[in-house]
Amino acid sequence: MILPNALEELITEFMKFPGIGRKTAERYAMYIVNNFSVENTEKFGNVLLNIKKLIHNCPNCGLITDQELCQVCEDTQRDKSLLMIVESSKDVFSIEKSGEYKGFYHVLNGVISPMDGKGPEDINLSTLWPRITDNNIKEVIIATSSTQEGETTSLYINRVLKDVDILVSRIGYGVPVGLNLEYADELTLSKAIENRKKM
Repeated sequence: MILPNALEELITEFMKFPGIGRKTAERYAMYIVNNFSVENTEKFGNVLLNIKKLIHNCPNCGLITDQELCQVCEDTQRDKSLLMIVESSKDVFSIEKSGEYKGFYHVLNGVISPMDGKGPEDINLSTLWPRITDNNIKEVIIATSSTQEGETTSLYINRVLKDVDILVSRIGYGVPVGLNLEYADELTLSKAIENRKKM
């Protein structure tokens, strides 16, 4: 049976999401057809448009925000001497849930991956170096994932910082090798931060 073109287009759009196959996309599309009023659909569409219009990377740290600066950078109660380097905004959200870390973040928005043609210039490193030298940072905690790309990125940052007079530590290995931080639970992340090691 040939589906209506509008429905097929919606299914195709849902299939662009990671982990969404044809059957799940069809279920989502049919849910909208059967359960959304025109008003619900317009609201859903407006929410999607607002995400693209309002969400941007914080110019200071790279975390996604809908404000001029993100909530973390605006927080005057945080420890200015600590800077944690993470791969993505999702990592920040996961770490914040643990309640263990009270410093600031720097979001790379990617990792160094020679296999994918991504070098240091393709991630958010250009704003990192001035942040470290200009803001009295005493410790940089590298919290990239323990994947090959995360380790490559960690080693690169450590090498660049070797002549800077600050402590460079690596998140502890309470996080299993090969696991992305976004999938780790709060207790695991809390222990990993607590057990960080000097690089």
